[in-house]
Amino acid sequence: MKAPARKPVRDAVREAAIFRARAQTGFLLVCLVFAVLSGRYFYLQVISHDEFITRAEDNRVKYRALAPNRGLIMDRNGVILADNRPAYRLELIPEQVPELDATLAELGELLEISDADIQRFHKLRKARRSFQAVPLKLRLDEAQVARFAVDRHHFPGVDIVPYQTRVYPLGENLAHVVGYVGQLDADDLRSVDSGRYAATSHIGKIGLEQAYENMLHGEVGREKVETNVQGRILRSLDKAPAQPGHNLYLTIDSTLQQLAMASLGDYTGAIVAIEPGSGEVLAMVSQPGYDPNAFVAGLSVADYQALIQSSRRPLFNRALRGGYEPGSTIKPYMALAGLENGIIELDTTMMSRGYFQLPGQPRRYRDWKRGGHGEVDVVKALEESVNVFFFDLASKMGIDAIHAYLDQFGFGRPTGIDLNGEAKGILPSRAWKRATMGEPWYPGETVIAGIGQGFNVTTPLQLAHASAVLAARGESGQPHLVRHVGFEPAAGDADQPVARPVTRISAARADHIEAVIDGMIAVVHGKRGSARAIAADKPPFVMAGKSGTAQVFGLAQDEEYVEDEVPRHLRDHALFVAFAPADQPSIALAVVVEHGGGGSTVAAPIARQLIDAHLGHGTEEIAAQ
Repeated sequence: MKAPARKPVRDAVREAAIFRARAQTGFLLVCLVFAVLSGRYFYLQVISHDEFITRAEDNRVKYRALAPNRGLIMDRNGVILADNRPAYRLELIPEQVPELDATLAELGELLEISDADIQRFHKLRKARRSFQAVPLKLRLDEAQVARFAVDRHHFPGVDIVPYQTRVYPLGENLAHVVGYVGQLDADDLRSVDSGRYAATSHIGKIGLEQAYENMLHGEVGREKVETNVQGRILRSLDKAPAQPGHNLYLTIDSTLQQLAMASLGDYTGAIVAIEPGSGEVLAMVSQPGYDPNAFVAGLSVADYQALIQSSRRPLFNRALRGGYEPGSTIKPYMALAGLENGIIELDTTMMSRGYFQLPGQPRRYRDWKRGGHGEVDVVKALEESVNVFFFDLASKMGIDAIHAYLDQFGFGRPTGIDLNGEAKGILPSRAWKRATMGEPWYPGETVIAGIGQGFNVTTPLQLAHASAVLAARGESGQPHLVRHVGFEPAAGDADQPVARPVTRISAARADHIEAVIDGMIAVVHGKRGSARAIAADKPPFVMAGKSGTAQVFGLAQDEEYVEDEVPRHLRDHALFVAFAPADQPSIALAVVVEHGGGGSTVAAPIARQLIDAHLGHGTEEIAAQ
């Protein structure tokens, strides 16, 4: 039988020694760690206290600028023409972005950032300080906002912020009046108060948006915020709200404006309608227009090139800057100038045989009617648009007297409308030709100036303004587009009516003005009136008008203009000026249809349609069109 195994005998003394050694070692380690922590705590809290408290405060508290809401733009009936809509944009604060190029590349893959966006960002970044936010992409959609939110922690110094973007509900109908806002660029930042625009991404580029930028913009606000180490805002500590910009209340009737735009159809041209006396512009159209909304977010290079290279020149404001020979629309003012200067009397007559010749010269200045109009006075001369009558009148008056009198109606100088870039046209004189061309004035040039040809150049706005002055019996209200500037239409003291000067042409006799207006009434309502076709339905009001054509190319003396044989782009421009009701006018207008041919056949029906709409005549028929 095998003996059982013996258990080892425990060494209690040795085990106690080992335990004490381990306990002492552990205690020493704890003391050492505690000593290190205490030393570090002392370094941070005592030795480096001032330094770290400053750095912590800088990281925690930031000041940021708050963009003001841009003022709205409304027509005379309260229809909104320029509105603000909430949107989101992507911004970077360059000093907080560790690797800018790499970040831009990653954002491009995530949010479809275009090369144009990046180029614009770099240009803008150079004009701002490194701690200021610079927009990279505007009008982010909901999917892009959500996509960035998921990866937001990967992009320090990058954030999506809400802002108000500009919207133009009526699009191209008012593009040439209201204009548009575009993104601030380096040139803009050099010309504005950078502090006032610290939080603003857009500025008025053209039209009323540009002309009234100072009032529309508003005042920037400031906010004190707490941020984390990544620069994210944790909470607001203090706030001075931004002050919104003022609203603009225009003189424009947007319904009439849209009708005027539509009435030109496929033609290029311009229409300006003014309230006589006050100078309030009721409609101001340049056809074709363009979509101003496309400029707010930024056009691509290809789209912009397509606009500026278009043969129809949609970006060119023909109403404000287009230069046209006035043609026969100048005749009412020539007639009044002849009466006022004593060259003719109300009962003066002359025999029209179809041509006019200067004494001693072989050239014949032909009338539009072969064989002439017979014996004519000033009223018949206007009714039938007798060229020979005005050839003779101009020759007797002389170019300098013509210049002096027509200047009172605003020809040859800007009207002073509240838009930038107005052209001044040309009202020729001897001094003008000598100064601009270095040549003397010739008698034949005076003859053709009498029917609005030669060196005469007017804008549609000038034609409408002159028509409004005549309609108001010599009272000249400065053309303008803004009636009030304020926050609400009936906001009392906050509403600021804009004062406009009203003047009178000098010493015009009432019977002279009425004789000229009688001639213009006969143009529309007379048996031989050149535009009698537009009153064939006997409208319930009396209107005064005058047609005109402006040559696009010169004819030799023996050549005849046959419209059907002339290519469309070489056909005459068609013009018509009018006002109604003739005794107490509430609207005066000018219609210019480029390459439209005859003023009576193309431009006059458009004028009648617009006057009908303004006076409420035939509203149902117009609405049905």
